[in-house]
Amino acid sequence: MPAAKNRTPSDAADPRPLHERIATDLRRAILVGDLPTGKAIPSTEQLKERFGASSASIQKAITMLKSEGLLEGRAGSSVMALEVRRQTMTPAAYSKPAEDGQPYRWLSEAERNGRRPSIRLLDVAEATPPADVRAAMGLEPGGKAVLRKQLLSLQGEPCELVHSYYPLELAAGTALEGKAKIKGGSPTLLANLGYPPLHTVDHVTAEEATNEEYEALQLPRQVAILRTFRVVHSTDDRVIEVTTMAKAGHLYSLRYDF
Repeated sequence: MPAAKNRTPSDAADPRPLHERIATDLRRAILVGDLPTGKAIPSTEQLKERFGASSASIQKAITMLKSEGLLEGRAGSSVMALEVRRQTMTPAAYSKPAEDGQPYRWLSEAERNGRRPSIRLLDVAEATPPADVRAAMGLEPGGKAVLRKQLLSLQGEPCELVHSYYPLELAAGTALEGKAKIKGGSPTLLANLGYPPLHTVDHVTAEEATNEEYEALQLPRQVAILRTFRVVHSTDDRVIEVTTMAKAGHLYSLRYDF
């Protein structure tokens, strides 16, 4: 095996345009609370000195953060940090079947936290899943599954694009292949069908948004999304659902308790 080449400092330098690097640093400061809500951010002159940048680069960075809803202000006045909009999602809180007569746990959990949730069913169809989903479901190339595509929103703003796939033989003749929302959500339906969700594995990655994700989530620009690849197992380790979920990385975080 050939020896790895030594990297020079110039090789390791951040290749992004300066205004994107400035925006990244300021975004992190806002999200962690170092630039508090309602407080003016450093002046243009201070930022120029800090980053060795021109006024044009500073203004481009500020414009990016305004488009994300993190800053507000007019030319000639102070620019303020807005209330941090990043919300924490806790998958364990809504992955179990709902109690009898209760709504899907994602809805009830959001309401419990003072949020206004809604779910829009975008599509239900028999489809060939992506290769990673087929592999998790044990499908051959070209194999099909029932796809349920939904858009989840909080406070009237889209927060998550969801593609859920179910084995054809399991979904046949059930509400999983119906073109209506499922009362109590799919975990409740699956449990009632004799396939309780017993073991869930999430694989979370940060990725660039696809065209579909960009438009559905109304992203302000090409920001990273959090992509969750979830495999749900039931009795005898049978895979009963594979779901991919995309959320805007600058607005949402995931919390897992161990």
